[in-house]
Amino acid sequence: MKENELDIPTEVIDLPSHGKVYSSTNPLSKGSISIKYMTAKEEDILASQNLIKKGVHLDKLFESVIVEDGVNPDDIILGDKNAILLATRLLGYGKDYKVEVSDPFTLERQSVNIDLSKVQVKDIDMSKLNSDNRYEFTLPNSKKEVVFKFLSHGDDKSISAETQALKRISKDISAGGKEVTTRLRYMIQEIDGKSDRGFINNYVNNNLLASDSKALREYVRSIQPDMDLTFTFTSDLTGESEVLDIPFGIDFFYPSE
Repeated sequence: MKENELDIPTEVIDLPSHGKVYSSTNPLSKGSISIKYMTAKEEDILASQNLIKKGVHLDKLFESVIVEDGVNPDDIILGDKNAILLATRLLGYGKDYKVEVSDPFTLERQSVNIDLSKVQVKDIDMSKLNSDNRYEFTLPNSKKEVVFKFLSHGDDKSISAETQALKRISKDISAGGKEVTTRLRYMIQEIDGKSDRGFINNYVNNNLLASDSKALREYVRSIQPDMDLTFTFTSDLTGESEVLDIPFGIDFFYPSE
């Protein structure tokens, strides 16, 4: 435990991955992690207009609550990161999440109260996971064999920095919309046995069919450990119900009074 965090309450939470995607030398491989309760320091992070403007306030919060010795936050895959952020929100502000969402049936705004304590771990086939974090998939149209990994917090930061840099330096209005290809370039480790980054980047940017991209992303979602960050919305006006994504923006850590 970090020396300056010793007097702050901590909680051990289970990771959706069960630690199966980390090497045996990584302390995350035990399948759980110790995080600290939020303090005024974390509230300062959430209130920092500079961090909010840069879009890194949740990343800084995430890094701040991890206090376990030997754990590098950059190693943590995104599904486990989501579990840590959810636990941090529950420990800090409780289970009630009052937020306005768009009614998919009427397009009107509606206030809902989401019970975050009911969020469950996604049901996946844990036998597919491995400590190398390398997985195979055949692209359905091109028939190319790809090897990919689950993205980590460190990858996510690099992707965000790259896409933000593209927005700043490029006059191409589409430069800011390249997050899909950027994420795929970080995710894909091999194509037909070729691991050269230049080859992979060029293929993703110029040759990857949209149908193959969609199929790969859907397969990744189907096997990737994560929380099921959805809730059942019921329209006040029509009575109809639909499963929606839980809003996971800045409001997530600013509950209504």
